[in-house]
Amino acid sequence: MKTRPRVRGGSPVETASAALLAAAIVRLWLMPLGSSFWVDEMATEFVVRHGASDPSLAAAPQVPHSIYYALPRASAALFGHNEVAYRLPSVLLMGIALLLIARLAARLIHPRAGWFAAFACLALSGFNFQAADARPYGLGVLVSAAAVLFLIRWLDSARWREALLFALLAAMLWRVQLIFWPFYGVFAIYAAVRLYRGETRVGWLRAGAVFTAVALALIPVAADALALLRQAHSHVITRPPSFHAFEHELRWNLVLICGLGAWLLARLLRWAEAGKTIGASSLALILGWWLCQPLALYAFSRITGESVFVRRYLSLMLPGVALCATAAVARFAPYTEEAGTWRKLGALMGAGVLVLMGQWGILWPPHGASEWRGAARAVNEMAPAGGAPVICPSPFIEARPPEWRPDYHLPGFLYCHLPVYPIRGGVRLFPFDASPEAEKYAASLTGGELRASRRFVVYGGAGAVNFWRKWFARRRELEGWSFRRHEFGDVEVVEFNAPR
Repeated sequence: MKTRPRVRGGSPVETASAALLAAAIVRLWLMPLGSSFWVDEMATEFVVRHGASDPSLAAAPQVPHSIYYALPRASAALFGHNEVAYRLPSVLLMGIALLLIARLAARLIHPRAGWFAAFACLALSGFNFQAADARPYGLGVLVSAAAVLFLIRWLDSARWREALLFALLAAMLWRVQLIFWPFYGVFAIYAAVRLYRGETRVGWLRAGAVFTAVALALIPVAADALALLRQAHSHVITRPPSFHAFEHELRWNLVLICGLGAWLLARLLRWAEAGKTIGASSLALILGWWLCQPLALYAFSRITGESVFVRRYLSLMLPGVALCATAAVARFAPYTEEAGTWRKLGALMGAGVLVLMGQWGILWPPHGASEWRGAARAVNEMAPAGGAPVICPSPFIEARPPEWRPDYHLPGFLYCHLPVYPIRGGVRLFPFDASPEAEKYAASLTGGELRASRRFVVYGGAGAVNFWRKWFARRRELEGWSFRRHEFGDVEVVEFNAPR
C-alpha cells in the first residue's frame, strides 16, 4: 500500500516573509492605485480611447509604438476608464516578474536567496513605481526577466523548446518600448560567456542561428526606431546627463548597504563558513543586467547630444540592482542552510523595506508627485463655467509651433490631460514653452479678454506655470493685479485677480 508523501509546511520565518511580502505589496503597490494620474499615464488613456492612428499623435509618433496598450484597453473594458483599471495590468505583470526574479536568484546565487532578492526589488522606489504605473515599463521588466530565465534554461538543457521561448520573448521586448534596445547586450554577453567557458551543450552554430532569428524578427522594429531617431531632438525632455547623474541613477547604494550589512553580520554572528563565490557566467549576467541599459543610454546621450537618460527608461536595470545586492550578501552569508540564514536575512530585508519604504506619515500614499486631479478640482472652483479664462500650457515638449497653435483641435494628444480631469472654465491653449508666437498670442489675450475678465487662472506643470506667472506679472496692462499660487506636487495653479 502506497503512502502519500507528507507535505511540509513553511517554516515560521518563511511564513513571516510571506506576510511581509503581502503587506509590502498592499502598501507599496495597491494603495497608490487610486491616486491621480501623472502626465504619461494620461497619454496612455488617450491612446486607449482614441487609438494609435489618431492624427494628433503625429506630433509624438513614438508614443503609440508599443504592444503594451492592449493590456490597459482590456482592463478598461472590464473595469471602466479609471486610475485603478489602467494601473492594474502593471501590478499583475510586476507580481509575476517578482516571482521570476526570485527564481533567478535561486538559480544564479543561492537556492534560498529568492526571498531576499524579491525584497531587494521592493527596496527600489523605481520598481514600486512601475508596479503601479499605467505605462509599458512593467511589461518590459516582466518580458526581460522571462527572456533571461528561458535563455538560462536553454543553455542549461540545450532543448529547442526553451530556445524558441527565449527567441519569442526577446523579439517581443523591443516591441514593448523602443528605448529597450540596450538590453539585448545582456543576452549576448551571458550567452557568449557560457559558450566561451564551455558551460553549455549549445554550440556556437546553434546559438548563432537562434540569435540571428531574433535579429531578423526585430528588423521591422529597428526600421521604426531609425525613422524616429531622425526627429529625436523634437522629443528630448532633458539635457545630456553629467557623470554624477549617471552614477546616482545606478542605485549602487543598495548594493553597498546590503554587502556592508552582511559583512557586519558575518562578524557579529561569527558565521563560520565563508560565503560562496558566484560563477563567472552568473556574475556576467547579473552585472550586465545592472549596467547595460544605463551605460548604453548614458553613452548615446553624451555622444549624440540627444538625451535619453531618463529614470523610467532605466527600469529594466532594477532587477539587476536587486540581484547584485543579493550577490553582495552571498559573498559573506554561509552557503549551507542548517541555521536557515538566508530565510532570516530575507525576513529581515522584508521588515526593513516595509518600515522604510511605507510612507507611514500618509494614509494613502500617492503614486507620484503629480496631483492633476486635485489641481483640476481647484481650477473648477476658481473658474467655474464661463467665470474666468484658464491659461493651459501643454505638458508635452512636442507642443511647439507649428504643431501647436491657439486653435489646436480638442481632444488632441498635446492636451490629453484635459478630458481626463475636465476643466469647466474657458480654456486657452498655450505651448509647452515660450516662443515668439506664444508671446504674441499671450499679449493679445492680456490686452483683451484677460483684462476685461478681471480674473484668470494659469494651470499646468510647475515649470510652465512659473514662467507664465512671471510673464503676466510684468505686463503693464495687469499693473496692480495680485496672484495666489496653489501647489499640487509638480502641478501648479495660479489665480490672478484685478485690484478692487
